[in-house]
Amino acid sequence: MLDHLGQTKRTHHCGELRPEHVGQTVTLMGWVNSYRDHGSLLFVHLRDRAGITQVVFDEERDAELLARARQARSEFVLAVTGTCIARDEKNFNPNMTTGEIEVLATELKVLNDAQTPPFEIDNCRAAEDLRLKYRYLDLRRPEMQHNFRMRHQLALATRRVLDAQGFYEIETPILTKSTPEGARDYLVPARTAPGKFFALPQSPQLFKQLLMISGMERYFQIARCFRDEDLRADRQPEFTQIDIEMSFVQPEDIFNTIEPLIVECFKVAGLAPPATPFLRMPYNDAMNRFGSDKPDLRFGTEFVDLSEQFAGGPFPVFADAVKKGGAIKALVVPGAATWSRKQFDEIVEHAKKYGAAGLAYIQVQEGESKSALTKFLGADGINAVIAAAGAKVGDAILMIGGKWDLACESLGQVRLEIGRREKLINEGENKLLWVVDFPMFEYHDGDGRWYAKHHPFTSPVDDDIENLEGDLGAVRAKAYDLVFNGSELGGGSIRIHRSDVQAKIFKALGLSESEAREKFGFFLDALSYGTPPHGGIALGLDRLTMLFAGAKSLRDVIAFPKVASGSDLMTDSPSTVAPEQLAELKIKSLA
Repeated sequence: MLDHLGQTKRTHHCGELRPEHVGQTVTLMGWVNSYRDHGSLLFVHLRDRAGITQVVFDEERDAELLARARQARSEFVLAVTGTCIARDEKNFNPNMTTGEIEVLATELKVLNDAQTPPFEIDNCRAAEDLRLKYRYLDLRRPEMQHNFRMRHQLALATRRVLDAQGFYEIETPILTKSTPEGARDYLVPARTAPGKFFALPQSPQLFKQLLMISGMERYFQIARCFRDEDLRADRQPEFTQIDIEMSFVQPEDIFNTIEPLIVECFKVAGLAPPATPFLRMPYNDAMNRFGSDKPDLRFGTEFVDLSEQFAGGPFPVFADAVKKGGAIKALVVPGAATWSRKQFDEIVEHAKKYGAAGLAYIQVQEGESKSALTKFLGADGINAVIAAAGAKVGDAILMIGGKWDLACESLGQVRLEIGRREKLINEGENKLLWVVDFPMFEYHDGDGRWYAKHHPFTSPVDDDIENLEGDLGAVRAKAYDLVFNGSELGGGSIRIHRSDVQAKIFKALGLSESEAREKFGFFLDALSYGTPPHGGIALGLDRLTMLFAGAKSLRDVIAFPKVASGSDLMTDSPSTVAPEQLAELKIKSLA
């Protein structure tokens, strides 16, 4: 029979009791994490979000109480009153924060029973799909409780730091206008306007710029965002970002605002705070040196450019790539000359996964080095490449040729794979940097047109505005990304605040004046009423939490996430709706 809580009051959380509490009468409430029956003694580990405390039921003291406690099973909800006592030193449990004490029970209330859980909450080895189906049980696990405590603390630190810097927290609409932002919108039918739709915001981008036009000057929001795109471990259809916008600023002002926030996040996470200012690295340097716009600097192995060595040379694949304006990028991997053929084949296949046509390599050895390129270059040519790459005996040189961006990006993925395989990454180190001076535009071969690298409201570098009617590939943006250990924490830019410059950007993107007005008319009107120079950034709260908490996936830091198909296994959504609901919205299903 279950008990009522009545007037029973909890005095402590399960993870709070320490030796200084010995002798006190305490009342704990929580879930049965585990139990051990030793006949005349029953030990119950009682768990709440603060931790675990061992409770002892002693037959000599109260046989009836022990008998009743024996009815409890895993995940039963109990209220236990008793005396906090010290354990014998030989019985200390160093794995528990409460391992020096235990509670000798004098009263017990069984507040609720529980079915046998589909997986163990303690020491869980269940598949993720099963855990997500019973997410409310999965969230009881101490690892998950830790993650969400961390998330709360990071959000609190954000509000604290930004408030001290004079920011207002302002909410922006969830139901808004559909505008092109790079991913598909989630659409919401408007019942009162048949045939028309709201869109869920992919970001508050236009609204935060409008707030700068409104004179708010410093805005932030912990904002919900929605994007209908294919999912992966670090992507969800609905996510949360720390959204920030400031007036009368340049990039350095943004950096000086964000860096103290990140330092505070490190402190909250119990990590050594990084030195400021953070490193700055131009986009082209990041790509040329590491093959990534979010380079992991916890290990070296930088690229060497061998384009000159192969230009006009006897190896036609590389010579042709250079002739067409491409590049030959190389990595020198210490000690890899002794790799097996299988190891090299695996790296070649890894490069092909990221678009490379292939990967050439040289095993640098005493005497004659080994390489399939020897039949093209000869021994002298191979030695010239080795010298140009700065390789030593025992090293291997890995080379990819092709279009500059493809060669960089595919070899960048090879670099990361080698870093993991060879354990080159210093896991105990944290590296932050700002990647700056991104290209304003990127060209898509598929439809033969230019697209905005970030979004069409990003300001070009002042000196490059004249190129908006010329070489778009040479236009740099006042855009920046914050990178943490090879992951992008967030990105932003200085925005366009002049109507004439915004018109040039739309023209460069192939948007006619009428199309621009149809999609962004309200925003273009706002620009004409005295818009201040402004800029901002959005930091991913989910990713920030994942990295600081040491979680493996964004799903581990989002309370009720979706799986790769975009569905929620717990609520079994998305789901069909009643025909009457569709009729009210003037919608006919084609499914």
